[in-house]
Amino acid sequence: MFPRVILKATMIKKSQQKKRTSPCNYKERFFVLDTEALTYSERRPGKKPMPKGCIELSRIKCVEIVCSDVPIPCNYKYPFQVFHGNHYLYVFAPDNDCRQRWVRALKEETKNNNLVAKYHPNFWMDGKWRCCQQAEKLAAGCLLYDPVGFASKKPLPQLPDPEMVLQDSGVQMVIALQDYTPLGDDDLPLQKDREYLLINSCHSDWWSVQDDRGNIGFVPCTYVAEKSGNNFERFEWYNKYINRAEAEDLLLKEGKEGAFMVRDSRQAGVYTVSVFTKAPGSNGEKNPRVKHYQIRQTESEERAFYLAEKYLFSTIPELVHYHQHNAAGLITRLRHPVSQGGCCSQETADLSEVQWEIDPEELTLGQELGSGQFGLVLEGTWRDRMVAVKMMKEECMSLDEFKEEAKIMMRLSHCKLVQLYGVCTQHSPMCLLFEFMENGCLSDYLRDRKGQLSQDIMLGMCLDVSEGMAYVESSNFLHRDLAARNCLVTSNNEVKVSDFGMTRFVLDDQYTSSQCSKFPVKWSAPEVIRFSKYSSKSDVWSFGVLMWEVYNEGRLPYENRSNTEVVESLNAGLRLLKPRLAPESVHVLMEWCWKEKAEDRPSFALLLHELATLSDL
Repeated sequence: MFPRVILKATMIKKSQQKKRTSPCNYKERFFVLDTEALTYSERRPGKKPMPKGCIELSRIKCVEIVCSDVPIPCNYKYPFQVFHGNHYLYVFAPDNDCRQRWVRALKEETKNNNLVAKYHPNFWMDGKWRCCQQAEKLAAGCLLYDPVGFASKKPLPQLPDPEMVLQDSGVQMVIALQDYTPLGDDDLPLQKDREYLLINSCHSDWWSVQDDRGNIGFVPCTYVAEKSGNNFERFEWYNKYINRAEAEDLLLKEGKEGAFMVRDSRQAGVYTVSVFTKAPGSNGEKNPRVKHYQIRQTESEERAFYLAEKYLFSTIPELVHYHQHNAAGLITRLRHPVSQGGCCSQETADLSEVQWEIDPEELTLGQELGSGQFGLVLEGTWRDRMVAVKMMKEECMSLDEFKEEAKIMMRLSHCKLVQLYGVCTQHSPMCLLFEFMENGCLSDYLRDRKGQLSQDIMLGMCLDVSEGMAYVESSNFLHRDLAARNCLVTSNNEVKVSDFGMTRFVLDDQYTSSQCSKFPVKWSAPEVIRFSKYSSKSDVWSFGVLMWEVYNEGRLPYENRSNTEVVESLNAGLRLLKPRLAPESVHVLMEWCWKEKAEDRPSFALLLHELATLSDL
C-alpha cells in the first residue's frame, strides 16, 4: 500500500553542509509530507525533480517553530525546525499560516515517537544555541516541548472579542515607538511610527492591538504609546507629584550623567523634563547640576510635542524615547530614568555584579597590536584563548557611564560582529576583551592586498558587514562610526564589525576621528553633520561609504578634500564617484545609501537581501 500524501509545498531549506553560513546556503526545495516520510527535492524546468533528502517520520524527535531574533537572509521569513536522529533541519515557510499547517501536521504524525522533553526555540548559530548559549549542539533543550500544541513562551491574556472593542471609551490609537518582531504565534509585528488600534490594555505587560489590515495580536506595552499623548503614568520616568526642588534633590543624589525624569509643571497640562549633567561649565570645569526643559507643543491643528524645535513627536513617550538615544539640543541625552524612590532602573546595575567582569589574574598581556581612538590595543591570553585587549584612555571616555551600559553591548552576539567577551574594571585603566582577529582591520587589509582581491571577495566583504549590521539594526542598536577601519578580518578572510556603539560613551569634547574632526565627517550622513541626529539610516549612509572603500581597495574617501569642502559638496547634492572596480549594480546600492532624506534609504535587512541576490548571480 502506497503512503498517503498529507502536504506539498515549495519552501526554503537551510543547508547544513557548509562550515561558513551565508545567504547562499538557503535553497528552494519542493517538500512532500506523507504518512511515512518527509522528502524534499530540487525542481528543474523540463526535467524530473532531483531528490535531495528523505527523513523517515519514525526518526523525528521534535517539530517546532523557531523564534528568530536575527535577520533572515532569504525571501521566506517563517522558520520551523525538524530534529531527527542527531540532526536539525531548518525550513522556512512563506507565511505563518503555511508554517503552522506543516508544524501541526508533522506533530500529529510524530506524536507517538520517542520525543524530546525539551527543545531549543532559537537557532544553532556560530557554535552555540542562541536561546540558552549552550555550546553543545546535542545539549538538552531549554523550553518544554508540547507534542500536541505549541509551547507558550509567556502567559498571555485571552484575545478580546472584536465586537467589544472599546465600545465605551471610543476608538483609541497607539503609535509604535520601535519595531517589534513577534516571538510567538499570538504576537503582532510592529513597525516604528505606524499607528495601531488599541484593543485591550488590561494586561500589565502585553497589550493587544490591531493593524491596518485587521490583524490582531499582542505587543509589549512599552513598545507603544497612546496617541492622546498624555497617558504615560505606566512609564518609569514619569513622576507626577514631584516639584522642581524635589526633582533636583533626587537627581543630584543619583549623580549619574543623564539621570532624568518627566514631571508635571506648575501650569496644568504642561510637563517638564529634568535631567542631571556633569558637563563642564564656561570655565571648563565639571559643573554638576540639573537642567529643566519644558515640553512644548506646536500651535498647528495636529499638535506635536518637542524639546528642540527641529524634532517633533506625536506623543511624549515618543519624544522621550528619541532623546534617550540622541541629545539633539539637550545638554545630554536622557540616559537613566529615575523613579520617585530615587532609584534608576535595574538595567543600570553595577557591572561587577554580572558575569562579564573578568578576573585580572586570568589575563596575560602580550605585545602591542596598535593604538586607536580609545587607547592601546594589546595581544592577550584569557582562559587559554587569544584575545585582543583594549586599554581604555581614562581621559577620553566616561568610565562610569560605559561600565553601566557595556553589558548591553555584550548582549549583541552574532557571527559577523567582533564578540566582546567581558571587561576588567578592577584596575586602571579599564580593559575590554574582544575576539582576536588575525588579519587586523579591513582598511589595512584592503591596502595590503591591492590588486589581489576578486569581485566575489569584495562583494563577500560587503555582505559580511551588512549581515552584522542587519543584526545590530534588529537589536535597536546604533554603530555611529561604521567604516572599514572599524571592521576586522579573521584568518579565513571573514569580515566582522567592531566598535559598535562605542562613540556614545565618549565625552562630547573628546571624540575626534583620524581626520581631526568632531566626528568622522567623511563617513557621516547629512543629518549627523547638521543636527547630530543618529539613526540606523545614518549607519546605512556610512555603510555606503564603507562599500566605496572596499571597491577602492582601501582608499580614503574624499582624500584630497578638507572636511569643510566635503560638507559643501554634500550640501550641493554631490556624492562620491563610482569606483572603477564596482559593478553598476553595486554602485546603485551605494547611491541608495546616500539618499538625502534618511527615510529614502534602505534598511540593512533590505541591503542584505539585495547583496545576497547579487552574490547568487
